[in-house]
Amino acid sequence: MSGKAANAYTHGRSHSSVPLLPYADTTPPPTPSSRSFAPRYMPYFAPKRRLVITACLSLAAIVLVTLSFTTLATHERVFAVPAYEHSQPQVDVDARPPISVNPPLEVLADEPQPEDEPELEPEPTYSPYVLGPPTQSFRDNLRNDTKYITSWISAGWTNDIMTYANLIYLGSITDRVPVVGMFTPSHIGGDVPPIAFGEVFDVPRFNEESGIQIVEWHEVKDPESEVVDDLGCWNVWEAVQYNEHHPRGSSVPDWLKLDISYTKAPNWIKLIPDYPHDMCSTFWSLARLSFPEERAKNIGNPLPSPVHNAALDPDEHMLCYDYLYYACAQQSTDLEHDYAPTWRYVMRYLRWTERIETIAGLYVRQVFGLPLEAELPPYIAVHVRHGDFANWCWAAEKPEDCFAPLPVIARRVSEVQEELRQRKGVDIPMTRVIITSDETDPAWWEEVRALGWHTIDHKAAGTAEAFGRWYPVILDAAIQSGALGFVGTDRSTYSIVSRRRVETWNDGATRMVLWGYKGADDH
Repeated sequence: MSGKAANAYTHGRSHSSVPLLPYADTTPPPTPSSRSFAPRYMPYFAPKRRLVITACLSLAAIVLVTLSFTTLATHERVFAVPAYEHSQPQVDVDARPPISVNPPLEVLADEPQPEDEPELEPEPTYSPYVLGPPTQSFRDNLRNDTKYITSWISAGWTNDIMTYANLIYLGSITDRVPVVGMFTPSHIGGDVPPIAFGEVFDVPRFNEESGIQIVEWHEVKDPESEVVDDLGCWNVWEAVQYNEHHPRGSSVPDWLKLDISYTKAPNWIKLIPDYPHDMCSTFWSLARLSFPEERAKNIGNPLPSPVHNAALDPDEHMLCYDYLYYACAQQSTDLEHDYAPTWRYVMRYLRWTERIETIAGLYVRQVFGLPLEAELPPYIAVHVRHGDFANWCWAAEKPEDCFAPLPVIARRVSEVQEELRQRKGVDIPMTRVIITSDETDPAWWEEVRALGWHTIDHKAAGTAEAFGRWYPVILDAAIQSGALGFVGTDRSTYSIVSRRRVETWNDGATRMVLWGYKGADDH
């Protein structure tokens, strides 16, 4: 965006010095990377689209197998696929494969020829909630009979998923269409382009199954547009914490060429008034600002935008909030509980695209040494988060006492095994365990191998080179979500979301390992 001011709140991933929730992952485990961000305008006819993609994925799997797994390299139980020498794999999931061989011409001559069928109108390739293909200015593509809502992300990838889920839920209770942005890189390198929300999650399936209709920003505004749009938004961040006196920083408005004029939200949106250790606002307090009466009482003092110096009240057509990660229903740990509305109405329906599910399935088969056409066996996934969680170890007398040792984690795995035997009659051996972790100690990994557990070494596998640098973390999450059992790290949002997926999608058994001091997980 040309002429950008250097205001602290307009640039960068997040200029906040205030930490996320106490259990939040400020740095998600080995994160993935992205292919170049390119808009994909998919038809909103989910059943037909899935039939085409299913056929395409069959061909894609064959191509991927032919190119990759014939030269598979394995080291003990670490799965590796060959690197592609910085080129994209020849897997085109959008190509339409041939589904039959043309018969000889003489056979065709003997066949009765069908009557000419009337030409069908082409399916629209844009959402019914916009006027048409993406436009240079987003306002030119908004329907007059529809109201919208949007917000930005500013954390690690899992927390960004939660932020968008909060946006979508808030849209559902305010009768507005959520307009969802892209995922922007936080810990995989600033040189990595964003990745479209719809490249990760199956948006048409979500719309169909959840009953909530969402639109992606690249469907509204042309990503190649040079038009800088003015937009008035609510500044939630400054109303819920007391250390930073500006809106929450995010790079998403820069990517979207938006020049934001912010109005500070009223202090009553905060869940616990005047309490500095909790930064949550509530969904219905935020929703109040979307309706005319409450909006009118709280506007009139906007902060000028950094580019055009425009002073705009919060927009009524495209309702906008700066940051919704800390929005909640009743408490800051909503997502850990079964009542959580963002899980019940939004996140449970955010299923992976078929492409990601297929690639994850190939990795699982290969790590277990199974034929590529084999049915996926039931398995247990383990996520162990260490890394920057060491900053939360003040209760441990010695640093080595902070995190649960592997025998404690193995005990939790045994509990999951036993529950699955009792409840489902499924016996999963220790050799059907896949573990992911950011731990870097080689001796720790030797202990893992001694347990018979498997891991996927994305560096050795060349995952980033083959699919892009977003994909290691995306595939790890997809692999975890496909498990019948899951053991995670307490207070890790990456683990919390994987646990909910396993429980809801697979009726699986789960446990969370406590940590922070010696014997924290004793029970």
